[in-house]
Amino acid sequence: MGLPRLLVLALLAWGRVAAGGAETIGNSSQGFLEFSVGKFRYFQLNGSFPEEAILRHISSNVTFLIFQIHTQYQNTTVSYSRTLLPSTSGTGNDKGLVSILRPEQSMCTWYLESAGGNPVQSVAIPLSYSERDPIPGGCNLEFDLDIDPNIYLEYNFFATTIKFAPANLGYARDAPPPPCDVGTGQESRWRLQYDVYQYFLPENDLAEDVLLQHLQRMAQVSQVKANAMKVVTLTANDKTSVSFSALPGQGVIYNVIVWDPLLNASAAYVPVHTYACRFEALEDSCASLGRVSTKVFFTLFALLGLFICFFGHRFWKTELFFIGFIFLGFFFYILITRLTLIKYDVRLILTAAAGSVGGVLLVALWWRFGTLGLCLLCTGLVLGFLSSAAAFFTPLGNLKVFRDDGVFWVTFSCVTVFIPVVFLGCLRILNILTCGVVGSYLVVLAVDSYKYTSLSYITLNVLRRALNTDFRRAFTNVPFQTNDFIILAVWGMLAVSGITLQIRRERGRPLFPPHPYKLWKQERERRVTNILDPSYHIPPLRERLYGRLTQIKELFQKEQPAGERTPLLL
Repeated sequence: MGLPRLLVLALLAWGRVAAGGAETIGNSSQGFLEFSVGKFRYFQLNGSFPEEAILRHISSNVTFLIFQIHTQYQNTTVSYSRTLLPSTSGTGNDKGLVSILRPEQSMCTWYLESAGGNPVQSVAIPLSYSERDPIPGGCNLEFDLDIDPNIYLEYNFFATTIKFAPANLGYARDAPPPPCDVGTGQESRWRLQYDVYQYFLPENDLAEDVLLQHLQRMAQVSQVKANAMKVVTLTANDKTSVSFSALPGQGVIYNVIVWDPLLNASAAYVPVHTYACRFEALEDSCASLGRVSTKVFFTLFALLGLFICFFGHRFWKTELFFIGFIFLGFFFYILITRLTLIKYDVRLILTAAAGSVGGVLLVALWWRFGTLGLCLLCTGLVLGFLSSAAAFFTPLGNLKVFRDDGVFWVTFSCVTVFIPVVFLGCLRILNILTCGVVGSYLVVLAVDSYKYTSLSYITLNVLRRALNTDFRRAFTNVPFQTNDFIILAVWGMLAVSGITLQIRRERGRPLFPPHPYKLWKQERERRVTNILDPSYHIPPLRERLYGRLTQIKELFQKEQPAGERTPLLL
């Protein structure tokens, strides 16, 4: 091996150690991997046989160890022994084991294996704790391991749910473990508290090395507190389960820190991550989440929204169609989704058809009856809906009081109705604001069908709440990163430009167009009574239709030749 190649390898190894404190040099060539306490180690697991992981020179003040291994989406197995048993091993993307140390024990061994038989890029770390620190999962009664420090994660379209086993108080090496359910006083494990943390990966980044690097920030107590966001604190009386809004395509890492308030000691569970999608799926995988039907629907809708944003008030009937489409389409989608099991693409087509019917009905209602108040009420409610959804998109939506569906929907409806009430004295401003804000927001939804953005969850969270009753328990936190700031700036720029342009253009004009049906009647009466009007001499509709039919018949008649055809009689 030449000197340049040795220098390159040395620089790569030094870079990884400097970035995350990870060790890259081990004894895998000798049949085992050697670890150090608190140091991450990158390695590749081969599926042919288990790898032996060894930790030497354990300090005497260490009472227990948590060994954890992480991969992006392929499963690995970590076990106490070469023989894999449910009670002595764990399999998954993020798994760990607690090793209670015996007196005078200074070395610990675990066995690692690729569950699928394929090579897997992994990162692992052993963490040490003293007798004062609580033991994560020390009072496990639900899962297979006797002491289970793992967090179990499930997700669907609506929510991501994490579950974990209760912890136990720490104890010395040669002492018996404290009982879990003897009492509920301050001398038992019931005094422990659980802080649930959430950490977002960079948006639109599905790279494996990015995940493994960011997992290093969520393994140790100090790192978790410094980098992640605390979502909720649970007591021993609370259920050890927390739900979050699912974010397909967005990487999220969760961890739980158990805290002993009496001894002021803490310990971290094994962090778990999810993208709320499957990498190996043939359809709707993490790399291709947007359906073609969704892209077509929202792209066409966004083009209509851009037109409404800049010209909606001038083209009043087009705007009414737009508002009626949103009104009936939204409620129709909720109805068919809750009552039927129709596929998504069919639901989207039916929603577009129902929305078109709603738009035509609202235009027909205005044309025939001229009910300006009802049309503007619909317009104001759409703006109020978006305003209310934006209010609950903030941390306000995560307040405990809004977990109750009754409180949430009453408050949401009051905010929605409040917007048109505020603008009762300036109806044209209400209409132009709706055109600018709602029309430009459709551009945000169209962008989300191609590239992830958190701003789409302003309305999507409300839709999920309407479709799924369990969604009320979910925390609706989303990342707000560079892409979101750019899209928010574009949304604001489009809205302000559209509103300003329409206000300046409509200055000095009538507030709203006149009643179309009245104009049509007046025009008809004028034509009947005004003899000088050329339209007065237009034949009735029945005669005009008969004349057109006669012209069409003549097109299909055979042309008669000109000239005399009978012989001359001499």
